[in-house]
Amino acid sequence: MTGVGRRPFIAERLARAGGIGVLALALFFESAHGAKAGPGGASPDTATPTQALDMASDHAQRAPRASTRQASILWLECSRLAYAALQADSDVARSLTLANTCTDAWLVAALQDQRAWRAGRERIHGRTVQVEFRGLSAYLDKSVRVVRAADVSMRIYGGTRYTRAGLGIPVVVVSPRCRDRPMCKLLPFSGVFRPATAWIEPDAQADARLVIADPLHATTATIGSTQVPLAEDTSAAYAHVMGSSPIGRLGLFGLIGGGEVARRAGVYLMEDYDPDKRPLIMVHGLGSSPLSWSGMANAIWGDAELRRHFQIWYLVYSTDEPLFVARRRISGYLDAAWAIVDPDGNDPARHGAVLIGHSMGGVLSRLLSVETGDTLWSTAFSVRPEAMPGDAGDVAAVASLLVFSPYPGVSRAIFLAAPHHGSPLADRWYARLVKGLAGEPPPEIQAIRRIAREHPEVVRIELRSSYQQGRITSISTLQAAQPVRRASERLLPVAGIAYHTIAGRLPMRMPEGDGVVPLASAMLPGASSTLVVESGHDIYAHPEAIAEVVRILREDLAGTASTSAQLP
Repeated sequence: MTGVGRRPFIAERLARAGGIGVLALALFFESAHGAKAGPGGASPDTATPTQALDMASDHAQRAPRASTRQASILWLECSRLAYAALQADSDVARSLTLANTCTDAWLVAALQDQRAWRAGRERIHGRTVQVEFRGLSAYLDKSVRVVRAADVSMRIYGGTRYTRAGLGIPVVVVSPRCRDRPMCKLLPFSGVFRPATAWIEPDAQADARLVIADPLHATTATIGSTQVPLAEDTSAAYAHVMGSSPIGRLGLFGLIGGGEVARRAGVYLMEDYDPDKRPLIMVHGLGSSPLSWSGMANAIWGDAELRRHFQIWYLVYSTDEPLFVARRRISGYLDAAWAIVDPDGNDPARHGAVLIGHSMGGVLSRLLSVETGDTLWSTAFSVRPEAMPGDAGDVAAVASLLVFSPYPGVSRAIFLAAPHHGSPLADRWYARLVKGLAGEPPPEIQAIRRIAREHPEVVRIELRSSYQQGRITSISTLQAAQPVRRASERLLPVAGIAYHTIAGRLPMRMPEGDGVVPLASAMLPGASSTLVVESGHDIYAHPEAIAEVVRILREDLAGTASTSAQLP
């Protein structure tokens, strides 16, 4: 029999020669299936396109009443016939609907028995299926797990799912985190997970071909003379993996010194690195984790224009660390990530990064955007760094905390419910309890403690006792009266870094604010835009706040910065 793989070339010749459609379509069908004659007495070898679709429809009607094995065979044959008719440009809408319906039903049956999928031949329910991976991430293992997107709960997104209709069935492909390349360090511990689309085609050497492709890599497929969009679901992959991730529990544990968070601290990429896409660097808040960004990330991924220009980078850090220690560590995590993805420092992605920070993460994002000069240092010490007594290594460690410049490449920052002027909750009894549970101070704080104990005369009197004790935590550095934090209020993002404020306000709260951060503490002068919504401190999940971030990013792409203030 003529190989199905030659069909496009033969079809082109037949079209030029005025060939008969029946002969062209016959090239798609294999006699090896042993299929019974369809409506009108046609067989797969002799059917016209219309007859082939009728046969596919007949298989789809019989399959629900058949045994599991026989139903799987009927669904597979239905998918193959419908796709072949689609290639012949026969009743495109009906062909596409049948192809998708039957492929989905076949996948439901196949995924119950097939736990791992590899490229190559697989025997499934008595039929030989050639599995082909097209354009999937190079960081996926050779063997992947496949999950129908429709089977993934959207609970983590509050039910919101972003999809596009087209050819194929949206699925999620998952494999364990790789270990054989530097890039593996930037992949989530939960594993490598990517959106994909699956469909069934005819195949010359097998009963059918199952294609699993990346719909974000190639968004359309040309079938016959028709260009068809690939179906996609940008929500399911992240929801599937993060819905079972322990990172949320670890984030809260990290507030009191949990070591597991410190082990996982760093930058994590939610997709393959793209040298041309600008990073959206998302910095979570106190006792939180990247899970807090799920709804916002879902909205950004669901916007095709934003997805083409931005790539999401999550930052994980120990939120028990003092504010300026955390800023220094985050800067180091970003340096380490860039050293892996762009060691030569030439990629366009190095420019135009956007920081998005919530709560303490918002304050950290601001500190990644400022030039300190001697503002912070002179608040803590009475002599300049070069005149400081004590161990040179200790002095250098302390200077790295208090004297710094904006992180290279940042062009915009968005602050959500950030206590830029401190939070009254940092003074309450449960905050003091958390401070008391914090573990051993980080090395930088130990250096401050040694200097303060050995040379107390250089430490400002209002800080001397706390520095000598080394009791400096994330909570204490958010206290409204903390001198260094208070001095940092004067530091605003440098020229060239536009910044935006989004804050929450609940009725009948005193002081006015979201119940955690006062509204006055979240406000910054000179912001390109300010939005206040009726929300608690979990503003990152509020629809208006998510819509505002999407708006800011779209305007960024358009080159129009908003200057409006929206105060309800």
